[in-house]
Amino acid sequence: MPYLHQSLRPQPHPVPRDARTIHSSGRSFEELRQDCLQSSTLFEDADFPASNNSLFYSERPQVPFVWKRPGEIVENPEFILGGATRTDICQGELGDCWLLAAIASLTLNQKALARVVPQDQDFGSGYAGIFHFQFWQHSEWLDVVIDDRLPTFRDRLVFLHSADHNEFWSALLEKAYAKVPIQIQNASESEARTPFGLIKGHAYTVTGLDQVNFQGRKIKLIRVRNPWGQVEWNGRWSDSSLEWRSVNLEEQKRLGHSALDDGEFWMAFEDFKTHFDKVEICNLTPDALEDNALHRWEVTVHQGSWVRGSTAGGCRNFLNTFWTNPQIKLSLTEKDEGQDGCTFLAALMQKDRRKLKRFGANMLTIGYAIYQCPDKDQDKDGHLSRDFFRYNASLARSKTFINLREVSGRFQLPPGDYVLIPSTFEPHQEADFCLRIFSEKRAVTRDLDENTDIDLPEPPKPTPQEEETEEERQFRALFQRIAGEDMEVTAEELEYVLNAVLQKKTALKFKKLSLLSCKNIISLMDTSGNGKLEFEEFRVFWNKLKHWMSLFLQFDVDKSGTMSSYELRNSLKAAGFQLSGHLLQLIILRYADESLQLDFDDYLNCMVRLENASRVFQSLSVENKDFIHLNINEFIILTMNI
Repeated sequence: MPYLHQSLRPQPHPVPRDARTIHSSGRSFEELRQDCLQSSTLFEDADFPASNNSLFYSERPQVPFVWKRPGEIVENPEFILGGATRTDICQGELGDCWLLAAIASLTLNQKALARVVPQDQDFGSGYAGIFHFQFWQHSEWLDVVIDDRLPTFRDRLVFLHSADHNEFWSALLEKAYAKVPIQIQNASESEARTPFGLIKGHAYTVTGLDQVNFQGRKIKLIRVRNPWGQVEWNGRWSDSSLEWRSVNLEEQKRLGHSALDDGEFWMAFEDFKTHFDKVEICNLTPDALEDNALHRWEVTVHQGSWVRGSTAGGCRNFLNTFWTNPQIKLSLTEKDEGQDGCTFLAALMQKDRRKLKRFGANMLTIGYAIYQCPDKDQDKDGHLSRDFFRYNASLARSKTFINLREVSGRFQLPPGDYVLIPSTFEPHQEADFCLRIFSEKRAVTRDLDENTDIDLPEPPKPTPQEEETEEERQFRALFQRIAGEDMEVTAEELEYVLNAVLQKKTALKFKKLSLLSCKNIISLMDTSGNGKLEFEEFRVFWNKLKHWMSLFLQFDVDKSGTMSSYELRNSLKAAGFQLSGHLLQLIILRYADESLQLDFDDYLNCMVRLENASRVFQSLSVENKDFIHLNINEFIILTMNI
């Protein structure tokens, strides 16, 4: 939720080494296991009951599932039998080939596999029906605790299973992944088979690359695996193809060639490029693929939100709101080795959409655009305005806006300052996102929306003027008639005075100023502390009010008498308030209506409270202009007085 309180201080985004346990008990895997061992009970995970509701939200299985522990399925269950290999991955009834292909790839990197599948668990003396696995999500490791009850039908595992029926690490890993705050749902995967034996729309795993001597020349081969554990390529260099007859047995043995229908096969690299559209390469950390590689990625992470009415501006097609999206400044300072430009990857991920799917939230169509920073100092000017995007084209952008969980691209730009704008395609669509920037050389990034800067003029002291204007004479007469001889008005009397005057302003659309607004005005302007407003204090406020009315009408772009919440940022900036994106979201949540509009009473209340809070902060921040120190009593008094 973007509306919860967040620290306004910039927060670093470290890459944590320890995993965060996600279990409702708040206890770790080892603590839960020890409890079970001491009480001689098998763990039952209350967060993932052994029922259909844990697996499905929009459909029901065609056959009844019976949940059993591995020891109830086979006589001698093993967690890992003879090492975890890609042949341990056989797809079940769930259409999650994308997950199984990723798990199969993981078995090729034993160091990474040991992080995801901890080795401190088995069915031996420490067995208590509890297991745990670790997953990398949104720049942190999650330690997921599960029990080992698995859905079966006729004593066979329904979903992912190993080729060895007494090995269970892969089945338990799939269950743990189903518990992560995302949702695995049957993809109803297409089984349209091509004449060459490949499955359309199917995810495969690349398990090897090599070259083979064939008729006096080198042929590039690639080894691919179908997570089904069967159904293979039948073209050139397939298991039984004629090409292998021209390869000596020693070479075939080196390549591990066999004619088994195990789902794994070789094919010519040229055929691979013809029949496959996309290859996904995943790094668990910013490091290169090999620990001893010379090149390492530098990474920065930005967590943000698209919030309706403030930061959900949509793509560049919607110029009036596009500029309100979050803006990330990217400074590229060093060229790549032997290159003229700076290489970086930008990966934009929408968070928790699969988890929210059961509530009707589908994947949003997302993407980003990259612009050259203007010459003037961005640290001073902050958020780029609508006019900038009106007259400047993007230098780079995501390949397309698409409804995927993550959109990424690789770019090379000259050294300089750039601004990256992540957005949904349509405006007013809400979601949380994670933006990661990977660069070959160190790059500096900063959220242009993170700073709050207040620039208010010194408040003028009420002083009597030698000559009054006609407007002031009318005000004085009205003020004296309402206030009486002491020439001071209460909040109720101020409400009457202001509404009597403002009702004549036909360009302003509002029923009347509220009593709350008038109380806030007195809190701002009352220098004597008696809860009333003297005429000289009122006169100073009236000049301030005229300035705010002018700004309101200026940023009422459609002349409707109300202001769009998307225009509030510019209006506040013109009044001296440059606010962080999160603070702006809170203000819009409080003051805008369901149509994302502010009438003048809402706008005035907002301006008065902002200035009051700013003045109070300035008066208290004597030693340090960025921070003040309050105890609980002082803090509550302060908040009740603003």
